[in-house]
Amino acid sequence: MAHWEKIVYERKEFTLNFECVIAFCREPNNRVTFWLPDSGIPIVIHPQNNEKDYKKILDYIDKVSNLDENTYWVKILYERNEYVINLNRISSFCCEPNGRITFWLPDSTIPIIINPASNPDSYQKVVDYIEKTTGYRF
Repeated sequence: MAHWEKIVYERKEFTLNFECVIAFCREPNNRVTFWLPDSGIPIVIHPQNNEKDYKKILDYIDKVSNLDENTYWVKILYERNEYVINLNRISSFCCEPNGRITFWLPDSTIPIIINPASNPDSYQKVVDYIEKTTGYRF
């Protein structure tokens, strides 16, 4: 279901559907980055510069992060950042013999690498998503 929001960034007003965003990245300094769908343009929101839109984004992230386990959003801690990723927008997954899974965020070209030891809950959610969506077992 669409979730439309209006965001102001660099004096431009964007109206976008958060459901089409592939990933939100929350950094240790509280900055949140996401990439405009189908463009690769990063939008970086910091609470000190844009508190209103920052809150909209965090509310949405909290909402999709706390949905039941059958959803397609997953929270992954990776390289000191917290990513909330829409798995429906990922088009390929690579599984290595050691169990590590790699996938790429298309609009950002950032690879995400997870393994069962570092992110056990998120890892299992990704495996379940792959198996349910593709029919292939990892």
